[in-house]
Amino acid sequence: MRFFMDASRRGHLRGLATELDENTNAIRKELNNLTEAGYLIKERAGNKVEYRTNISHSFFNTLQQLVNKYVGVDQIILQVLEKMGAVTRIFLRGSYAKGIESDTISIVVEGPNLNEEYLNFLSKKLAKELNKTVLITTTVLFEEQGLLVFER
Repeated sequence: MRFFMDASRRGHLRGLATELDENTNAIRKELNNLTEAGYLIKERAGNKVEYRTNISHSFFNTLQQLVNKYVGVDQIILQVLEKMGAVTRIFLRGSYAKGIESDTISIVVEGPNLNEEYLNFLSKKLAKELNKTVLITTTVLFEEQGLLVFER
């Protein structure tokens, strides 16, 4: 999930093991499987081996859409855009921004004059549909770190 939610992210074995709280052998096995299948590209960077998403793989777009559907990001974006006003960008924050499964989805919606009443309603509705806690905040300009999932 981590590599397909944000195709620009890179990772190395020990960093991924720490981030995912998993042993290096399990991570190595999955990285090797994904690399052999062509979904990831393996590159040497100094004394480390880094992995990145192979965006030219014929199944990349399909897998990215599948991951977004699994996470529920596609539903969130469509529903936010439908009634929110002038949304300029939408970001994921927290665990999901790192591609890590979590019980909480934290979203930041950026834009002027956004319909916050609708956001409160939407947050509760999505929480029921996705069986997760959905935290949605708004701002005129988001300058912190997050995974950009929509930009107008």
